[in-house]
Amino acid sequence: MELIDSHAHIDFPQFAEDREAMLERARGAGVTTLLAIGTGPGPEKLDSAIPFAEQHDWIYATVGIHPHEAKESKPEHLERLRNLARHPRIIAWGEIGLDYFYNHSPRETQHKLFRDQMALAAQAKLPIIIHCRDAWSDCLNLLEEHWKPTGLGGILHCFSSTLEDARRGIDLGFLISFAGNLTFPKAQNLRDAAKALPLATILIETDSPYLAPQPYRGKRNEPAYVGEVARTLASVRNLSTDEIAAATSRNFRRLFRLPKAADTAAADSLR
Repeated sequence: MELIDSHAHIDFPQFAEDREAMLERARGAGVTTLLAIGTGPGPEKLDSAIPFAEQHDWIYATVGIHPHEAKESKPEHLERLRNLARHPRIIAWGEIGLDYFYNHSPRETQHKLFRDQMALAAQAKLPIIIHCRDAWSDCLNLLEEHWKPTGLGGILHCFSSTLEDARRGIDLGFLISFAGNLTFPKAQNLRDAAKALPLATILIETDSPYLAPQPYRGKRNEPAYVGEVARTLASVRNLSTDEIAAATSRNFRRLFRLPKAADTAAADSLR
């Protein structure tokens, strides 16, 4: 079984004491590809995910400034991002977007940084990874105006809104990624959306170290647990976990134009 964790913050300090063991557990659980999100602790460490992608051929990386840190962004940070985006292991820009739940940065400041980063991502020809919380109307409106014309698409990460918003995102060229909260007992609305969407538009993720799935609720999340998201998705769609793993992995590789994982391809050739 090939699993792809489409969103994990493996650079975060929660993994400082056992990072390599955590990555080994992910491999042991069937994770063949991982997208390490490079927003890091903020603009002072914009290359936080790149070292992992350089060290492991199954890990890819992103760059970007999270909306929480929008107020800390300066022109020199955007220029630094422009340069980092040329790195061969960078396959996406993000996570970027809007967050009206915490409002760590003023909304207008978030909007400007969002627009600026979309412009830079378009120049770099990179898909974008969207963070959106309690800001779906504004976020989707900005994507429609500034991103849809690029045709580059991206991922609505850790999706938490309505089926209608998911469909609107798909119309804008995005895949819908479900995280550990899909497994929570009170998240029936997310399971309903996951059941209704075309399978070709769905991804799975952990958002590690956050949102550990139900069997590990309250503990630190890690990429090895992405299989729990796949199992829940399989249950709501009346498919096998293997089928969900294969479909979501195929969707990820299609978006980023990546070859099939070498170890999985080799195994398939022996069948």
